[in-house]
Amino acid sequence: MTRPTFRFAPSPNGELHLGHAYSALLNQQLAQASAGRLLLRIEDIDTTRCTPEFEAGIFRDLEWLGFSWAEPVRRQSEHFAEYQAALQRLAREELVYPAFMSRGDIRAFITEREQRGENWPRDPDGAPLYPGIDKTLSTRERNRRIDAGLPFAWRLDVEAAMARIGTPLSWTEFTDETLGATSEVEARPRDWGDVVVARREVPTSYHLSVVVDDALQGVSHVVRGRDLFFATSVQRLLQQLLGLPKPAYFHHRLVLGPDGRKLSKSQAATGLSALRENGATPQAIRQLVGL
Repeated sequence: MTRPTFRFAPSPNGELHLGHAYSALLNQQLAQASAGRLLLRIEDIDTTRCTPEFEAGIFRDLEWLGFSWAEPVRRQSEHFAEYQAALQRLAREELVYPAFMSRGDIRAFITEREQRGENWPRDPDGAPLYPGIDKTLSTRERNRRIDAGLPFAWRLDVEAAMARIGTPLSWTEFTDETLGATSEVEARPRDWGDVVVARREVPTSYHLSVVVDDALQGVSHVVRGRDLFFATSVQRLLQQLLGLPKPAYFHHRLVLGPDGRKLSKSQAATGLSALRENGATPQAIRQLVGL
């Protein structure tokens, strides 16, 4: 019987805070309870914002917390070729297209439509959906723009992808912190429109890299924050298109700041290194996050 496999996957673009501590320790608790494996993944595809200094801080904070993991640590920046292969498969099946509109182009396009009285759709995070007008470009024109060095992103043609699948999508969601009960959740990738799956300079995105990593690492249980609940719809679609295994998910509660908002890496007061320097203990951190 295959052992359950969990993972904690921070990005080294800032310091870990209490929310990260809760997620890491909850993954460890669940892995221990199920005699499972616990992996650490460094999600550093954003090579401009992710730094060795922040990565070193992640290791210091996790070791101080008593968080332990199975080696080796996977760093996404070392696996661009694997993400490129997945992207090429989607491209061969004509499920992605190069999108050349800049943020300014998108904003102007949507503003003009809304001034006409159109109610432009938005994704679950509140951002307007991509217009998708690049899908009408001929192959010749696409290649001309790419050869000319114009910036672009590879976007998933969500309608073509859903048509290819032809059946409804869902995922198994655990409903409590003991992983004792589950429900089936309908995946709604259309709510996100044509999401970015790679860029000209980086052959992947969060959505694409995470599903490839989870499959290659044999992750069976994805335990992460509630803020990523809706993003799971896009990832389920990519898993289906690429023939990848479907993990079970638990989107846990978020640790909120004094203002009632989700913690961010810019809130130094909740950074684990600052708390440690001010005398906090690992046990005090566990109490602060409710474990």
